[in-house]
Amino acid sequence: MKTQLEFAKQGDVTPHLKVVAQTEGITSASLLRHVARGEAVIMCRNDTAVGIGRGLRTKVNVNIGTSPFRIDPEEEMKKAILAEKYGADTITDLSMGGDISSIRKRIFEMTTVPVTTVPIYQTAAENGIDTMTAEDIIATITQQAEEGISSVVLHCVTKRIVDTLKSEVRVMGVVSKGGAITIRYMLRNQVENPFIKHFSEILRILKEYDIVLSLGNSMRSGCIHDIMDTAQREELMLNAQLAKQAHEQDVQVIVEGVGGHVRADRIASYVRQYKSHSHAPLFVAGPLPIDIAVGHDHIAGCVGASIASGAGADYLCYITPAEHIGLPSPEQVKEGLIAFKIAAHIGDTMKYNLVKPDKDLSVKRSLLDWRGQVEYAIDGEALLNSAPNDGPCTMCGDFCALKLMKEL
Repeated sequence: MKTQLEFAKQGDVTPHLKVVAQTEGITSASLLRHVARGEAVIMCRNDTAVGIGRGLRTKVNVNIGTSPFRIDPEEEMKKAILAEKYGADTITDLSMGGDISSIRKRIFEMTTVPVTTVPIYQTAAENGIDTMTAEDIIATITQQAEEGISSVVLHCVTKRIVDTLKSEVRVMGVVSKGGAITIRYMLRNQVENPFIKHFSEILRILKEYDIVLSLGNSMRSGCIHDIMDTAQREELMLNAQLAKQAHEQDVQVIVEGVGGHVRADRIASYVRQYKSHSHAPLFVAGPLPIDIAVGHDHIAGCVGASIASGAGADYLCYITPAEHIGLPSPEQVKEGLIAFKIAAHIGDTMKYNLVKPDKDLSVKRSLLDWRGQVEYAIDGEALLNSAPNDGPCTMCGDFCALKLMKEL
């Protein structure tokens, strides 16, 4: 089976690419060029296709999944259903507790959007961090590929990059869970990163199943005090090289960066720095521009993600109010998703002047047409639940500015 990238390099428009082009309102020829160059990817799952990258709307990913301390598959199913209902473009299963493969199978049954995994999570959960082997990691990737996932995240830090941390002055150290698990495996066994050592073999698996490779952001900052240091810069350069290698092997690739915590005035320049080294789509987790919004990190994250998206980030990983606290509830998943859909749209107004939905809603608002606004609102359900049936809202009543002026 050829990958979307192989078809694009040959100039062939696939049904999935055509659907994405129509959905995005661009020509198939334009999208074909971006995919062929590695500037955009088409993430597929059965008949569903999501485009991420240059010239495309900013997409939002939702993380769900169990932990070793909280295993409630039914609650995770509620999260998956809510994520798709309220417009998540993709879902990432981060499960590390219970029957992980069974949980993911149920996520597949409950949703239609592309699903991403972080293979090191399941490998460590089922085999133990200190006892798992490179063969276990490859076996997990193969198993997940056969199950039908659309994308995988690999944390490709080297021992040299890890060594640079010894001379860095960080408040938070390494905060990436996948990165920390990978680094612990490397240091405990005194070996190089298994994802790098077996990169060619992994690419063969991903190519066979047309799975998008997402190169993880292991060295991201855990607080706004921790600026971009040598470890982050070297990981950036390494991921850019690996992305180029994957593209040459016809594997679609996304690069993660500018995630975690980044002070607001640095976000745009960091995004531009990543974009200057790789034209692959940029995936950003957050970023959080302040550290003291605990309990409301989805709001702070929305601000940071808006800046990142407007500066050129292509793909956002949402944050919920439970960030830094614990697993989110289904309602918190919805809150986080809505916040980041707002961020994505703000970014698109900056990148593409994508303001038609805002104008269309404003026209309906000027007519006090509450039901008409629902079609364009990011969360139309919330509007329906709180808006009057007709006439002015309860804030102004008969003193509504629109009503007063229309009477004149």
